[in-house]
Amino acid sequence: MKQSKVIFLLTAILVFSMVLGACRTAEPAAPAAPEAPEAKDYKIGIFTGTVSQGEEEYNEAQNQKKALGDMIVHSSYPDNFTTETETVISQALQMAADPAVKAIVWVQSIPGASAAIAKVKEVRPDIFFISGVPGEDPAVIAAKSDIVMMVDEISMGRTIPAEAARMGAKTFIHYSFPRHMGYATIAARHEIMVEECKKLGIEFVDVTAPDPTGDAGITGAQQFITDDVKRQVEKYGKDTAFFSTNCGMQEPLIREVWNNGAIFPQQCCPSPYHGYPTALNIDVKGHEGDVQYMLDQIKAKLSEKDQQGRMSTWGVPINMLMIDAGVRFAQKVIEGKAKIDDYAAFTATINEAAAARKIGDLTVTTFEENGVKYDNFLLLLAPFYDFSK
Repeated sequence: MKQSKVIFLLTAILVFSMVLGACRTAEPAAPAAPEAPEAKDYKIGIFTGTVSQGEEEYNEAQNQKKALGDMIVHSSYPDNFTTETETVISQALQMAADPAVKAIVWVQSIPGASAAIAKVKEVRPDIFFISGVPGEDPAVIAAKSDIVMMVDEISMGRTIPAEAARMGAKTFIHYSFPRHMGYATIAARHEIMVEECKKLGIEFVDVTAPDPTGDAGITGAQQFITDDVKRQVEKYGKDTAFFSTNCGMQEPLIREVWNNGAIFPQQCCPSPYHGYPTALNIDVKGHEGDVQYMLDQIKAKLSEKDQQGRMSTWGVPINMLMIDAGVRFAQKVIEGKAKIDDYAAFTATINEAAAARKIGDLTVTTFEENGVKYDNFLLLLAPFYDFSK
């Protein structure tokens, strides 16, 4: 492949749309990203969910396409991906059929992503994959994808209960369902949460919610959360912290915690755009791409009910950041400026993307399980945003 001269130009700072499940968020401005080359001889594919399953990622892919033009090829996997694996594989093969596609960024990398990657590499071994928010066991996805990114769910098993305790929690409600609890990292985080709550003197309560991919769908899952939060507050009191493993549940969970005066330390996929705008009816028109504006508006809404010290998030739209960093690094690798297995260079690229969004550095560590270290599996952790200050 001929190497083309690339002119790097920092454009406007992006912020969002997310996640994780079904993230309901505000659409941000186009991201800060290099201007597309005049003579593009390669393309980068991006796989995301639909708006209903992952609005944050979907809009970030669209923003990348606005910034980089035809260099970006975007496809969305079906909402009911758990029963449509063959469709997901077919979509990946279709994207890879274009010889100009040299890399694919996949966020969220749902169950079936590893099978799709394997099929693509059978016919296109030259394509490399950068995957975020894996829905499969670490050993499975790490063996197929060249780089894997995930929020540091293991460390969150400690940080979330600690934040809940700081906010005054006496009870911790954990919403999930069997499919999610079958994920190794979610299960491990859950066990750590149980132990941390015990150390902190917080009563830990498991509540099984409907799976959004089941018969009741996302609507049924959201209605369950809407009804159950009030029941739990009536039973345990307002000093009850709530957490759900599913993105689609974040909007009703935030709204009902806010309405009932309970505690909400963090979403499953922490971001100021994840659930908060719709849950609190925040109008972002004219302020797209302004993270601080969003944080200020959240604080204003929380202050209406004296909740600014009882609800939090991260100051970064993490799923969007994964796509941004993935695209940036893909360009570097394709253009011979980095190697796909240079994880230090990738970490620098993540922080480069974070800096463009005025986020500051993230803590990036390598995932290790049962004594096995996965060098290409990177965990991301950011500090909580304190709305009480």
